[in-house]
Amino acid sequence: MSDSARLAAQFRARVVAMSHRARAAHLASALSCIDIVAVLYESVLNVDPRQPRWADRDRFVLSKGHAAAALYVALAHRGFITRADLDTYGEAGSLLEEHPSPKLPGVEAATGSLGHGLPIGCGFALAGRIQRRAYRTFVLMSDGECNEGSVWEASLFAAANRLGNLCAFVDFNKWQATGRSREVLALDPLADKFRSFGWNVHEIDGHDHEQIRRAVAGVSAAEARPTMVVAHTVKGRGVSFMEDDNNWHYRIPTADEVARAWAELGVEAA
Repeated sequence: MSDSARLAAQFRARVVAMSHRARAAHLASALSCIDIVAVLYESVLNVDPRQPRWADRDRFVLSKGHAAAALYVALAHRGFITRADLDTYGEAGSLLEEHPSPKLPGVEAATGSLGHGLPIGCGFALAGRIQRRAYRTFVLMSDGECNEGSVWEASLFAAANRLGNLCAFVDFNKWQATGRSREVLALDPLADKFRSFGWNVHEIDGHDHEQIRRAVAGVSAAEARPTMVVAHTVKGRGVSFMEDDNNWHYRIPTADEVARAWAELGVEAA
C-alpha cells in the first residue's frame, strides 16, 4: 500500500469514528472524496500551517461542505489543528462544525449551501492573477451540486477569463440526498458539458491516487484554461457495508459498526 493510500485509510477510520462520536450525518459523502483530499493535502497543496493566511498559499475550497469531516482530518494531518481538536467535532462551541467555517485555520470559505464553492474559487483565482501571484485554487464539488445554476455561471466565467490557475473536482459518486444524481437531473454527459464550456477536462477514477496526481499536474497560472476533474467515486468508499448505499447519507454508525469499519480499513490506531 502506498503512503497516500495508507493515509486515506487512516482518514477514513477517523471520519467514521468522528461521525459516531458526534452523531453527525453525511459520513458516506465524506468517504467518497477522501482519496482526493488525501492526495491534495499529502503532495499537491502548497500551504503552511504556521502561516494559514500566507498570501501565496494554494487555496482549497470544500464546496460540498457537508463532507467537512474529510477536510478536518486533512487539516489535522498537516498541522493546522490537532488530533485533540478532532474529538470536538460537532460539539457545542467547537470550531469544527458540521459544515466548515473560515474561523478555523486552513479553511478558506464557509460552505454548505451548495453551488457557492466554484464561484468563490473563481474569485480566488482571478485575484491571484490580478495580484500576479503564483498560487493555485482547488475546489471540490459534489455531483448533486451540479444541479445549481451558479455552478454553470461560474464555469462560463472561469473559461471566459482563462483561469488556468483554477482546478475543480466533481466527486461523482452518483448519489445525492434523495436519489441517484442522474435521475434527479440529467447530468450526463457531465465531462462533455464542461468541455463544451471551455474547460480542460480529465475523467478519472477518483480513488486512484496516481490518476488524481496526473490530473492536477498541469494546473498553473501559465495555463490558458481552467481544469475540471470529473472523478468517478463510490459513496461510502472503503467500508463494504456502506459502499453505494445512500442510507449512509444520514445514518450514524454504531460502536460495533465503527469496529467493523476499522477492521476492514486495516487500521488499529487512527
